[in-house]
Amino acid sequence: MIDVFEQIKPLLSFDTPDDFYYVQVFQRRKDMPNGAKKNTIIIKDYYIHSMDYFEKKYPEIKALCNFFGARAGLRLNKRSFKKVSFRTMMNITSQMMQEDFHSTKQAFSKACGQCHNDNNKKWIVDIDVKERDVIESVKDHINNNCRSEDTNKIIIELPTKNGVHLITKPFDKSQFTKVFKMDIQCDNPINLYIPDITGMKIGLYEEEEDDKRD
Repeated sequence: MIDVFEQIKPLLSFDTPDDFYYVQVFQRRKDMPNGAKKNTIIIKDYYIHSMDYFEKKYPEIKALCNFFGARAGLRLNKRSFKKVSFRTMMNITSQMMQEDFHSTKQAFSKACGQCHNDNNKKWIVDIDVKERDVIESVKDHINNNCRSEDTNKIIIELPTKNGVHLITKPFDKSQFTKVFKMDIQCDNPINLYIPDITGMKIGLYEEEEDDKRD
């Protein structure tokens, strides 16, 4: 099981009513048996606008993951309701011009994935091994050999199923990739919660191509 809720709470800030964090509960194809039609099936989106709200909703998020054999992902760079709303309008306009009216219902969630509003940007370095010497070598290289405005670039280390996610401040990617061939994600979700048992077949979410959202 992966559960990093308590670890990431200090990284979240709600400075204005416009701030929120984007959380999704979703199934991935490799977590589902019997040949799912889509790579990812979205079960529910959450727009976390306060820590109290997050605390209240987190048991529900975990319950959905446990029931559907799904996982929860959180984008650590916060969003702006205002910016996302304007991007939603742009998405809907573009979809309508292409006569893609069926997709307009997903426009807000799509916009959440397209833009963030965080002055303190957080990146993810995805390390798919658990060996401590490798992890420490990556951390040392980032801190000492990759140019950045910050001296200590490592914010926190979070566990994944196959290794760790290093949450970092931005740094010079070119200096990193000269030594390590690892994925650097500038605004992808972290694994917030993954239950012990994945791969449950829930027919409701396999019958249709569409994402299911409340």
